[in-house]
Amino acid sequence: MDDFQKIIADLFSGEDERAEKAALQIAHYPTQALPLLLEKSKSADPDTRWWAIRALALIRSPLAIQVFRESLDDPDTSIRQCAALALRYQPAFEAVAKLIDALSSSDSLLARLAADALVAIGAQAVPDLLLVMKEGNPSARLEAVRALALIGDPRAIPTFYQALSEDSTMMEYWASEGLDRLGVGTVWMKPN
Repeated sequence: MDDFQKIIADLFSGEDERAEKAALQIAHYPTQALPLLLEKSKSADPDTRWWAIRALALIRSPLAIQVFRESLDDPDTSIRQCAALALRYQPAFEAVAKLIDALSSSDSLLARLAADALVAIGAQAVPDLLLVMKEGNPSARLEAVRALALIGDPRAIPTFYQALSEDSTMMEYWASEGLDRLGVGTVWMKPN
């Protein structure tokens, strides 16, 4: 068995430690690995799909981005989480809409990973994040304000000021953080 075949066998071995080592090594074989990982990402077995996406996160390819986008709709939550994390490593504007949808997930880890991927996309995600701040549910809005604060785009300044008046310590924290990062700062006094 050659090195590549051993890496593939380890990746899909069902043993997490072996699989993680293999995922890190597979990036050295992008040409050989890409077609196989794309195929495995469509497997009926969730564990196989998860490890295929995990390994694809280390191989830069528009085809991998497409898999990540599609996987954000997977019925298995862990697959959606893995896809969001992969999009953090390979930011892609074309995934913004699906990542915005994931901010409303009842799974808080998925929402956080989606927000992190939006931060990695940066300024291109700001208009959609601002819309979430206007129309999103409370948990999606919290992830959106955090993402906006970490992106640090001046277009979010009015939104940060509005968020300061909300009855949420975390919203106030991230709004204040966003303003501080932009060098605007705040002097905020709550009425008695």
